[in-house]
Amino acid sequence: MNKLDILRLSTRVFRTNMLRTGLTILGIGVGIGAILFLVSLGFGMQRLMLNQISNSDSLLSLDVYSDSSSLIELDADNMDKSKAIPEIASVSPLATLQSQIEINSLSGSADFSAVDPSYFSLADTKTSAGSLFADGESHKIVVTSGILKAFGLPTGEEALGNVANLKVYFSEEKQNEDGSTSKENKEINMEEGFEIIGVIDDEYSSYAYVPLSDISSLGIGEYSSAKIKAKSQEDVETVRTKVSALGFSVSAVSDSVEEVNKVFQMIQIVLSLFGAVALLVSAIGMFNTMTIALLERTKEIGIMKSLGASNRDVWKLFLVEAILIGFLGGASGILVGLIASNAFNFFINKLAGFLGGEQVSLFYTPVEFVVIIMVFATVVGALTGFYPSRRAAKLNALDALRYK
Repeated sequence: MNKLDILRLSTRVFRTNMLRTGLTILGIGVGIGAILFLVSLGFGMQRLMLNQISNSDSLLSLDVYSDSSSLIELDADNMDKSKAIPEIASVSPLATLQSQIEINSLSGSADFSAVDPSYFSLADTKTSAGSLFADGESHKIVVTSGILKAFGLPTGEEALGNVANLKVYFSEEKQNEDGSTSKENKEINMEEGFEIIGVIDDEYSSYAYVPLSDISSLGIGEYSSAKIKAKSQEDVETVRTKVSALGFSVSAVSDSVEEVNKVFQMIQIVLSLFGAVALLVSAIGMFNTMTIALLERTKEIGIMKSLGASNRDVWKLFLVEAILIGFLGGASGILVGLIASNAFNFFINKLAGFLGGEQVSLFYTPVEFVVIIMVFATVVGALTGFYPSRRAAKLNALDALRYK
């Protein structure tokens, strides 16, 4: 029996038992669709989370802090030492100060950070209204929506253009007469106001950013932290080691990304197991279908063997039929999974829009995963049909002809 005959006889079941075969394929499809739906949800949530915490620059950045137990300060001299490391592309320090902010005759306490514009890219900072200050700009301020709400101001474009006056509180080292040093608390009114040019969407925190050049006259030589950008992903660990050797504590955004990936890998495994339960039930149904098909076609097998068909031909006939059902079940499962995920995502985004939330894509299906699912469904079909195929091949021709 040639391959074309085996294929033609294997596909005959799709015409003679269309309803039962269709339901079997749909059962496999539901199981595969459940796996696709759940795992795509895991991929989508992982992608959404990573997009929230990282961009291309932030993945190359490291946060540098002065250890509280260390005598080494994060000052301009040590920043210069860091810049001398060959694997470092840029260094952006941050000085955090306490202040009293006055806007429209109302005042309140808040922390503000003085940074260079390059800091925003490394920190992946974005505004919901307005923009961040650029190189060369001075007396500009970017505030959170939390500060604006505290002052009773709108948190959108309407807040731009308001002027904030700052009174800064900080400690300065003082040389005593006996040669020792002590810290003296100082407060300084910044003479010129700061124009609000950007709003960060954070209703629960009160902080602001101003250009680092605007506080240079205060004589603050120690920074709260710094962000260092490595030249490439391969240089991140080298930079971490060399900066740590200077006596600083170092952490990287890539560490968080790695932890997120590990968590979502576990989530995807758990979601896959839930989908595998549905697939197992479908596979049992397929096994039942193949066994019934064997019983119904017992006489047919006897006739084929009487006409010269070998055991291997009969085995191939039933196995190809099972593989085709598994393959079509995988294809229908992908269709079911994509329709379900798109419908669910559409419903969630409609609900988010109604409640005033942001629309997001909760599902992501890599092409490689679709290929794996198709191969997996085909293999499941082959495994499910292996025993019925083997049993059909071993039937005695005379016993098969006598079967009622």
